[in-house]
Order: sequence, then C-alpha cells, then structure tokens
Amino acid sequence: MCGIAGIFDLRGRADVDRALLQQMTGLIAHRGPDGDGFHHAPGIGLGHRRLAIVDLVTGNQPQFNEDATVCVVFNGEIYNFQPLMAELTALGHIFRTRSDTEVIVHAWEEWGEACLDRFNGMFAFALWDASQEALFLARDRLGEKPLYYSVTGDGRLLFASELKSLALSPDIDRRLDPQAVEEFFAYGYIPDPRSIYLGVKKLAPAHSLVVRRGEPLPEPRCYWDVRFVDGTSIGRKEAEEELVARLRESVRMRMIADVPLGAFLSGGVDSSGVVAMMAGLQTGPVSTFSIAFGTKGWDESAYAAEIARRYRTDHHVREVDPNSFDLLDRLATIYDEPFGDSSAIPTFRVCAMARENVTVALSGDGGDEVFAGYRRYRWHCFEEQVRRLVPASWRRAFFGIAGALYPKLDWAPRPLRAKATLQELARETVEAYFSSVSICSTELRRRLFSRSLARELQEYDAVEVLRTHMRRCTSENPLSQVQYADFKTYLPGDILTKVDRASMASSLEVRVPLLDHTLVEWAARLPPHFKLHGREGKHVFKAALEPHVSSEILYRPKQGFAVPLAAWFRGPLRRRLRDTLLGPVLRDSGLFDTDTISTLLDQHESRERDHSAALWILSMMESFLRQAEVGGRFAQPAQETADVMV
Repeated sequence: MCGIAGIFDLRGRADVDRALLQQMTGLIAHRGPDGDGFHHAPGIGLGHRRLAIVDLVTGNQPQFNEDATVCVVFNGEIYNFQPLMAELTALGHIFRTRSDTEVIVHAWEEWGEACLDRFNGMFAFALWDASQEALFLARDRLGEKPLYYSVTGDGRLLFASELKSLALSPDIDRRLDPQAVEEFFAYGYIPDPRSIYLGVKKLAPAHSLVVRRGEPLPEPRCYWDVRFVDGTSIGRKEAEEELVARLRESVRMRMIADVPLGAFLSGGVDSSGVVAMMAGLQTGPVSTFSIAFGTKGWDESAYAAEIARRYRTDHHVREVDPNSFDLLDRLATIYDEPFGDSSAIPTFRVCAMARENVTVALSGDGGDEVFAGYRRYRWHCFEEQVRRLVPASWRRAFFGIAGALYPKLDWAPRPLRAKATLQELARETVEAYFSSVSICSTELRRRLFSRSLARELQEYDAVEVLRTHMRRCTSENPLSQVQYADFKTYLPGDILTKVDRASMASSLEVRVPLLDHTLVEWAARLPPHFKLHGREGKHVFKAALEPHVSSEILYRPKQGFAVPLAAWFRGPLRRRLRDTLLGPVLRDSGLFDTDTISTLLDQHESRERDHSAALWILSMMESFLRQAEVGGRFAQPAQETADVMV
C-alpha cells in the first residue's frame, strides 16, 4: 500500500513546483513509511510514498518502461500480476523487477486504456506517457483505493491519495460545496465524485481519466460496472460449492506478500469465512486480530475466540473501553473531510493493533453488499411487495396519514417503532430507500440548515444521488436495485473509505477478498432469493460456509462494529458536546440553525428522542471546520473550477 501525488501542467511545459510536490507527498508518509520517490520532467511531477509489500528490493517507485518514456506511481496491489507478467514477457516486454507495479507500465504500452480490463486488484495510479504527453489516472472497480484531483485556475491538475495533500496548494478552491454538505448530513459521508471542497473531485470507482496536454479536461470514463441479471438458472448446491471455490481463490490471491500477513477476526460471518479459507491455504497458524469491548451488547470477542480455537490461529485480542473517545479530534485529520461513521474508532484501534505484528491484513468487508446481509434489504423488499399491491394514491393517503399520526418511539422495542415503516410505505421506491439509509431525515435537514445554506442548495436534495444510480441498475428486482445503489454509494463512500484511512494511518495494508470483482460479478448473477431467503440475509453464503463455521456464528443476529454514542452524549461527552455544537465554530459558519441544534441536544439529554446519529455528524462537521482552513463558505453553482477549459 502506498500514497501518490502529482502536478501536471495542462497548458504547457512549465516546471512544476518541486517544493509543493515534496510537501504533498510527505504529508501522506503514513501511507508509505518505507521510502519516497519522484519523477520530474517538463510540465509534470510525480511523487510516491512506499509501503513495501511485494519485491522489497527492486520494487521502488516511480517505475518506467525500457526507454523511460512511460512512468507510473501506484497505490494498491495487482493480484494477478504474475500471469500478466508472463503474458507481457511473451509479447516482448522486458521486466527489470518482479513487482506488480511494473506490470502497469507494460500493460499500458500493450493495451492502452484497455489494460484496466486485465487487472484484478485494488489500485489508484497515475501513469505519464511522455510520447503522448498524456497523464492516465485510474481507480479500481469497487473503490478500495482513493484518488482526489483538482484543476486550478492557471491550468494545472493536481492529484493525490488524500485530500490533505491537495489542500496544501493555495490555488485549490476550498470553498465548501453546499451540495456536499447536504449529502453529508443525509448519508454520513460525501458520495463520489464530490468532495467537501468545490474545487476538488474524487475519481469515482471503476473510472479512469486520460488528460492530454493542450486539450480540454475530459469527463472521467467508466470502464466497468456490476450487472445484476434476473432469471439466472443455477442449482443451490452448485452455487454453494462454486462460492467456496471462488472465495478460496480470492483469498489465495490476496495472501501473496513478502511481509507478515494476518486477518481481522470480528466473530462475524464474513471475517470467519475469510479466516477459515486462509487456514486451509497456509501451513503455519494464521495471525488474527480482534477488539474486545468487555461490555454486554457490544462485545463479539467470544465468537472470534471460537474461530481462533477451531483453526488454531495466533490470536491477538485487545480490550478497549467502550467509553474511550480520545480519538474524536484525530478523526478529522485522518479523514480530511467530514466523515460520520462512528465505527471508524474501533476500526482504527484494530488496525493499529494489527500493525504491531503484520504489514498486511485481510478483512471480511463487502459481504453484506455482495450477498445482501443488511437488515434494511429485508425491510425494503417487504415494503416493495406492499407498494406493488397497493395503488400509489391509496398508499400516500393511508400510510402517509398513519405515519404522521404514529408517535416516534425511539425508546420502545423494535416492533413498536413503526413510524418510519409507515412513512416509507407512503413514498415511492427510491425515496423510501433513501429514508432508510439517511442519517438526518429530509425534514430534519431542512430545519437544521440555515436560510443561507438553503438558498445555496437551490432545492437540491441528496436523494438524487440514489435516484441516479438506481436508474442505471440492469435489474428490475428490488433487492438487486438497492444492492447496486450500495455498491455505488455506501460501500466506497463509507465502508472502504473508513478502512482505507484507518489502516493507512497505521501504515497497514488491508485486502478485501469478498470484493474480488470476479466474485462480485458472479454473485450479481445469482437468483436474489439465494441471497435474501425469507428473513435470512446472505443465505447462500452462510449455507456454503456451514462446513467451515459453526451455526451459532452463522445464524446469530447481526451485530455491528459500533460505539455507544447515545450513552456518550448523555454521559461523559454531554458537556463537551453542548459546548462545541453551540460554540463559535458552527455558529460562525452560517451553515446551521442554532435553535434546532439546541433542541436536538435537549431532546437527546432528556431521553425524549435519540438524536445520537445527528449529533455525531454535527460533531464531525464541527471538528472538520475547526481544523480546516476553509476559503470562504460557498461558491456559486455554475463556477466549478473543474470545468476550466485548457
């Protein structure tokens, strides 16, 4: 795993600012503590920080082709580099190293942009082709590795693995994007390709960008998509056998490393399955890592210990006080822009612990998206059945009124908390799913935002992010549609962002076998009822793992990797939260209605309502604003810097 940065003069060949490039690269040294490297040529500068994983001796970057006309800096891993290296050697290419990085250089020479179709891996890279005066930027299919870029007013393109590197440049437009603020308070993260700054974009997963000197900046090109297929015929037993075979192969590819390697083991289905496959693929014990909370309702360490005993892993456990919140201020510096997933805290802790023993860790992330493990999928499919049976006009009238009248019983047992379900039944499909994933409801956002922010939004609603993606899904099945939406939003924007920044902060590489793109493509062709069977999510996945993982682990209720926010905000963090949310940072930002924030705090402290999620993301926004030097609040919607013609 590594970090990359660069500066490209789109208009001419002026020397790049070497000091700025060195600062941009140095600021992400945590992504690559084992060394740095630079390439400078007229109008182009590339920087790299290395975390040595494969080919420890000759794998330094940048790397070049035979005549040094092609140069690449690369973050990630190409897992199938060995067969690609053999194929390219047979085609006449000469390799000087045995690293996966050099494969990118020769694959570009041989296949151009189509080289991306050949790669199986997680990656973000920048390749400079001097003969074409072209810069080729690319990001992996599912978005495991990040890449930010910006075009300045004087025609320079800057890119980096993390937003903090771009923010070093005084020429970056760092006015807040009001639509990004709206999306953050809806989703708890800022979906690709937007960033919190108007002048910075994220290259979206499965997209590439070829920028040629003297030409207008093109739109990024999508080179891959997950296609859900309705009506595929496959037997249940055949699917289970093939699933295990594919998972084992995916794990095997991700165990290639010249440094110590282990796995996260939470005691859930996905990490248990990954560890089970690893144990069958190596002779020595697998190194596994777990966090224990020591508090009923939060701790899964007993289940992790069961898997560790079964497979005789070298198991490492560290107990963490669930009331340990000393990382709060550090989160803003790790994530660079507002990020609202509180499980970033235990994720950071398990990554830091693992790094004490290994350099690479495999994780079970992605299983819920690939095999439909989220409870919200089950509720959405149930609601869709009702929507298809009851005419829209009747639903809006009956369920709309019932939802408005039903009290919001945050404190009650789940069967009595029917208000949200009634309200969602009154909505159309996309709006209903948006409601189920929103951190702050549309009604709350409208009360929370100031009048000036509302004017800047010009009635923009974050639901449009989901609407755009669900419109592109190839399936009419409601489960496939929301899985597709999560592949485009929640998975890269929340889950993978959380893991990348938390692991890289400790210089740990995390690999995700369940997101092998060939496995994802295969799973997308499975019949939906193989994934969601009655009330059971991940049905075929669990059934396939029965010979490898106990039923107690496979079929116990799903438990998240969470922290006790509601209790924190009524207890040890109560005063701090009130002081910060009603303090000068949010008040002077002009973004929020202070009276609404005060009401949220009062209702939460009195236990009238549970506003912990909304209060958390307000806290994360306050922390971001306090630590960032934002160059003015907003920009006019039609003045985006990325539209500059060069």
